[in-house]
Amino acid sequence: MLKKLPFKLILLIIIALTISAKQPNLTVKDMKVKTEEILKSHANFKKIEPMIAERILKNFVDELDPNKTYFIESDIEKWLYPSDEIINAVIEGFKSSNFSVFNEIHRVMIDAINRRNKLETELSMSGLPKDVKPEEFKDMKWTNSKRELLTRLLRIKALQLDSAEKVSEECKETISQVLEKKKINKEKEITTKDSEERKAFILSCLLKSFCHSLDSHTDYFTPFEANQFMMQVQQKLSGIGAQLRDNLNGFMIMHVIDGSPAKLANLKTGDRIIAVNSEPVIGLDITEAVEMIRGEMGSKVNLTIMRKLDDDQDEHKFDIEITRSEVVLEETRLEKNFEPFGDGVILNLKLFSFYQDSKSSSSQDLKNAIDNYAKKNKIKAIILDLRSNTGGLLPQAVEVASLFISKGIVVSIKDSSDNLQHLRNTDGKTTFDGPLVVLVNKASASASEIVAGTLQDYGRAIVVGEETFGKGSFQTFSLDSSKNAKINPSGEVKVTRGRYYTVSGKSPQLVGVQADVKVPGILSELDIGEKFSKYPLENDEISPNFDDDLSDIPLIHRKRLSLLYKHNLQQKMTTYTQYLDILGTNSKNRIENNQNYQSFLTDIKLKNFESKSVELFNQSDIQLLETMNIAKDLAYLSEINDKGFD
Repeated sequence: MLKKLPFKLILLIIIALTISAKQPNLTVKDMKVKTEEILKSHANFKKIEPMIAERILKNFVDELDPNKTYFIESDIEKWLYPSDEIINAVIEGFKSSNFSVFNEIHRVMIDAINRRNKLETELSMSGLPKDVKPEEFKDMKWTNSKRELLTRLLRIKALQLDSAEKVSEECKETISQVLEKKKINKEKEITTKDSEERKAFILSCLLKSFCHSLDSHTDYFTPFEANQFMMQVQQKLSGIGAQLRDNLNGFMIMHVIDGSPAKLANLKTGDRIIAVNSEPVIGLDITEAVEMIRGEMGSKVNLTIMRKLDDDQDEHKFDIEITRSEVVLEETRLEKNFEPFGDGVILNLKLFSFYQDSKSSSSQDLKNAIDNYAKKNKIKAIILDLRSNTGGLLPQAVEVASLFISKGIVVSIKDSSDNLQHLRNTDGKTTFDGPLVVLVNKASASASEIVAGTLQDYGRAIVVGEETFGKGSFQTFSLDSSKNAKINPSGEVKVTRGRYYTVSGKSPQLVGVQADVKVPGILSELDIGEKFSKYPLENDEISPNFDDDLSDIPLIHRKRLSLLYKHNLQQKMTTYTQYLDILGTNSKNRIENNQNYQSFLTDIKLKNFESKSVELFNQSDIQLLETMNIAKDLAYLSEINDKGFD
């Protein structure tokens, strides 16, 4: 039953992960257990149907060659357009743990690698084409011949080097070498002679392909990927707190987090790591180097670095011992600032994700920020900036929305058996009840959409920006993100369990949350969203839940809860929605009369993202500046309404 789900594990998040070169300890037995568990829990599919088997085949081919730069169509067409016999072999193979079909595809991939490497000689001797545009690589088809494949490789190389050349000639050479290194490492991973590593690689790719065949968010994570995932959900890690870049001759320190072990040990931006615990790291993949540097809290790691001293062009070698500890990624949790307005301030709170660990959470950090500013200033309005916030933990979406409403349903979730559960704010304590603007863009997803959608449904906030991503499903993760649980050596899984709905009964699935006042941003003209993903769930709706009858609560508890809960329920408001016309008109006029904004809009329609107007937009954040103007208008209109002026 849905009500028994551990909500700490429920996730609403979209995360891009770096793939580890190190293979998981994944066995055929693990594969069977994980696939059965996933099908048992999944929102839509309970068995591998022919359609799913066909998707798995296509996904497996894509997993091996995601950029379509090795296979030509004739290599793989029997799997791209499989016969009933092959589809049945896949279905029966999952039942009996016989994955010979995928072993065969892997062997063909090795042949394709050998062919590609023979083409490299011809590639190095060929002139590069001019005026290659990124758009031509969108929705690529498989090539039909070696000649077509060579042409594609030349055009990709030309685009990569053209981008690098715009930085510097030195950068062009470095990027070329980094790309070659990544290619070699990937090919080594696929062609390994070690039978156990090869089996683990194939099973890992196959499990990912299976997960991705069910929907666009069910996924399998290798241990390294699971660690990255947990780091982004919790916004913390156990390590030294430094950002690295592969410079081929070591790993350059690009950024050191304030207060981190790296900072305390005097590691500096520009230092180059050449060894970890006396083991050379030159030539390693960056994920391998990161794994060597990270470790248990309290343990020590010794870094051998090269550093240029002041007024000295020569590098000097140093050994630095660092004690690993928990590093909280404050810079990617919450950003706070304000702008004076009248006799108070407009508070701008940019929330990067919906996180929670044993010590802190996004809702508590937001509450603390609001309370601290309120002690010193009169808060006239708040901007909650959720742009590019791709989500996080479901309970945190409920808690964040609850900061701005009294008692009531925040979100409802429904599983594959149509079991419906409502998640509520039950304490009725509102942290801020004044004018509220929620700023979103096309990359605001999941938990961000719950907060924006529910506050919009209640009329509690004005939503500004553009339509959101459109992810209306929730997932559970096999590892408890609120605890310091150990990652399974065979990897972890994330499974789509069902859909969610805001209090109006609407789901943002595929359609997103629509802005009340449209303020275009850098993503406005791009095809971003759930509707562009592979195999998304369909959209549906449930009945509105503004009048909460507590029907999902067991009868034995319902009467007692009703006595405590029914008082001070959040009502649907019209206070701010009555100003939408004037807010929209004022904003439209400002944008139309802003030459910088108009130049920016022209350039993004032409996909000219390297123009001066786009650079200026990014530097000054014109979208936020206009949102600040809207917040000021809202604060002013609310104030004169409260005073009873006409």
